[in-house]
Amino acid sequence: MGFEISGLFGLIILIADIWAIVNVFQSGASTGKKVLWIVLILILPVIGLILWFFAGPKTSRVS
Repeated sequence: MGFEISGLFGLIILIADIWAIVNVFQSGASTGKKVLWIVLILILPVIGLILWFFAGPKTSRVS
């Protein structure tokens, strides 16, 4: 039972990290900042995702 729950949690984190990396690519930040955020998200998946959510570059939206 524990394996299925931890596997599901890992899959959710993986999907959230991929979503965060795609949003970093779409942001208007400089290339250096994009690389820094992507490396942070890849090395520290949960903490990097949380930091990106609150402090990362925002996606530029054109209305």
